[in-house]
Parts: sequence; structure tokens; C-alpha cells
Amino acid sequence: MAKIKFKNFFAGRRRVCLRPFVWVLLLAVLPPVAQAQWYKYTDTAMTTPVQLEFWFSDQSAADAIAEDVLAVFHQVDRNMSRYREDSELSGVNRHAADKPVQVSSGLFQVLKKAGEVAELSGGAFDVSFGSVGYLYDYRAHQQPSEEDIRSRLSHINYQDIALDEAEHTVFYRQKGLLVDLGGIAKGYAVDLGIERLMLAGVRHARLSAGGDLRLLGDKRGSPWLVGVRDPRSGERNAVVLPLADVAISTSGDYERFFINDQGERVHHILSPGTGKSVRGVQSVTIIGSNALTTDGLSTAVFVLGPEKGLEMIERLPGIDAIIIDDQRMMHFSEGLAPPES
Repeated sequence: MAKIKFKNFFAGRRRVCLRPFVWVLLLAVLPPVAQAQWYKYTDTAMTTPVQLEFWFSDQSAADAIAEDVLAVFHQVDRNMSRYREDSELSGVNRHAADKPVQVSSGLFQVLKKAGEVAELSGGAFDVSFGSVGYLYDYRAHQQPSEEDIRSRLSHINYQDIALDEAEHTVFYRQKGLLVDLGGIAKGYAVDLGIERLMLAGVRHARLSAGGDLRLLGDKRGSPWLVGVRDPRSGERNAVVLPLADVAISTSGDYERFFINDQGERVHHILSPGTGKSVRGVQSVTIIGSNALTTDGLSTAVFVLGPEKGLEMIERLPGIDAIIIDDQRMMHFSEGLAPPES
């Protein structure tokens, strides 16, 4: 620091070092410098834990950003939950078979993406599976009878969900059709949360809701390490991936399930063709650019199975997959396949 002279003030006096005095003045005048660091937040929304971690320079600003991001999940839940009678989706399910129902831009966007994934997968992903899916209660360990499934199976048909882009309306072409967005709405919420973070100036973040995760940037010079869970272990990972700036979604038969009286695992990923839990796969992980897409594709590949699922993924640029089948074998898309020894 340069020396400071005050003329005449010390005239005739012994010279005094002014540095300590200057430092005291500076400390009194200047505000404390914010220290950038990682901030972590948790919440519960959309019936699943939400976790947020990001790098930022100020605690109070970080708290405000986190509050804004986490509020997104509660808003999407109010719009798209099948469990809330007052949700926008519940209103659509009640009235859309009678007349076209105008919906919010967010709900329309999710329904449109659901239709695209349904077409792409030949109906393996079908949000109208709720026509039968609503008969299951995994907490109460209840599943519908064969007769109940047969009576409602014909209502599962994504092609009977008519969207009008100009009017932003939804119309069900048959009564009895019910939509469940549990396989895609969380991915949409994760993408919205990442958008909020970017608008706030955040450049490094990790945001997850259940099996849906999106990474913003890297971990400040190193990749994020993302574990793909072993479907039959709550603690062990089957594989760990170094990733940055991508979305990752995992669908597994361990997320919501129960074992019935016949010893069968009854889980929430239903085949649109049978109305029953899909067999042959334990988990599917999809990596892509946005969580809305990866969320829907993870369910579609789960229903299709390893062979057909990978055939579809290989046709999609920028998308990769890891499938763990019921024999505990891992299947990788070409972009992730380990080199042959």
C-alpha cells in the first residue's frame, strides 16, 4: 500500500506509521467481500425428493435463487399431478372427453412432447396408461383384477389425445381415457429449474427430482460424477459416469413397487399393451440434452426392452442409454459402450 501523508497534521511531531490506521478505516468503510462457494438445498415435491446444488458468490442471493427454483416443482405439481383433484391435469381428465379444454402453455408443451415420444416409440410410451394405471395403489399393495384391466385396456391410446396448437386445447376422442404425466412431468420441472438458475447467472449446478437429473456446466474444472444405481441395492452403484452439461433420467422397477401374493414384483412402469408391470428390465438410464426428453425416453426404452430400445436410441443423435435387464446384464448404446478388450 502506498504511504499517505497528511500535511501539517504531524508537523513538529515524531513520524508515525499510518498503515494500521488506514486499514482500520478501510475495514470500517468497505463491505465484507462475499465468498463464492457451493450451496445445497433439499425439498420434497411431486411425491419425490428434490435436490439442488450450485456455485454462487453470496448466501442471501443463493437462498433467493434456490427458493425460486424449488417453487417451480410445486407449481408443476399443482398443474400436472394426478394425485391432486384441483390440478389442471385432473380438470382435463374430467372434461376433455366432453369438449376441447384450453390448457396452460406448460401443460400443452408436456403433452406435445409426450405425443412425440409416443410416436417415436410406437406407443411404448403412452401417457394415457393412466386409464389403467389409476387402478393401482402401490402404497396399499393393491392391483386391479384381470377383468378390471380388460375393461379399461382399450382406453390406452395416445392417438386419442387430440392437441390443437393454435388454440392450446386438449380433447380426448373417447370417454374413459385418463392421462398420467408421472413419466415425464418431473423432467419438465427439472428443465424449468435449470432455466431459472441460468437466468440468475448460475453457471455450475446440479438439480435432481427423483430419477431425473440435469447438470449445468461442470463442477468447476472437473466433471460431475453421476452414479447409476444398482436396481437391487439401495447403496451400490452399477456404474459411475463423469458428465457435464447434460440431462440424465433413470426409470427403474424399484421406485414404486410391491411384491404380490404370487411373489411377483408389481411396479409402476406399465405396458400400454397389457396394463401390467413390464418384465425383462430392471432399470433404464437415458442421457441427453434436456430432462423433458430423457424422462420420456427412459420409460419408452424400459417398455421396449434392451434390443428394441437400443435400436430406437441409436437413431437419435445426442442420446445414449444404459439398460440393466432382469438377468443383471448391462447394455450400452454405442456412445457409451466400453472398448472391447
